[in-house]
Amino acid sequence: MYAVTDLVMSTDLVIGADGLPRCAWGASTPDYAVYHDREWGRPLRGDDALYERMTLEAFQSGLSWLTILRKRPAFRLAFADFRIEAVAAYGEADVARLMADVGIVRNRAKIEAAIANARAALELPGGLSDLLWSYAPPPRAGRPAVSAEVPALTPESTTLAKALKKRGFRFVGPTTSYALMQATGMVDDHLAGCHVTAPAPA
Repeated sequence: MYAVTDLVMSTDLVIGADGLPRCAWGASTPDYAVYHDREWGRPLRGDDALYERMTLEAFQSGLSWLTILRKRPAFRLAFADFRIEAVAAYGEADVARLMADVGIVRNRAKIEAAIANARAALELPGGLSDLLWSYAPPPRAGRPAVSAEVPALTPESTTLAKALKKRGFRFVGPTTSYALMQATGMVDDHLAGCHVTAPAPA
């Protein structure tokens, strides 16, 4: 039984006030704790759901993920709940509307990329979910012991990024692609000892 304490087990794993050990980043704020426990690293499928994650990862580039997480309700409202077909139909008036929306990150290149990516997703024969998951690496034997063992990119994320760019996607470099893989359970980078047990990919 874990002691109910804020004792830091290491610089990478923390036991929180609820007695549960978490990856240290997931214990740093209440917002992160909820995201860490309920979403990050859990297998996610579905074209619109994965388009949302892809879009948010692109908007996060150069910013704190916490900023994006707290703005997610506004992003969902601004981008039609990330319905690919709806966003693909956006035009210049929508770009202007989004650039004026203080609830989201107002970066024209990223906004235009989100629209371009929706259009590219519509062109995929098997859909976005099938494409992304086709690049998921085989499951590892165990979890990383410390955060230093978690890579920033992998051969699979590099190959995925090239495949996406070839199909017209933007803001999908190898690092962003690996962050997407982590967030959607294509890889399990919760540290050994973390209380989260991610279900096996479907």
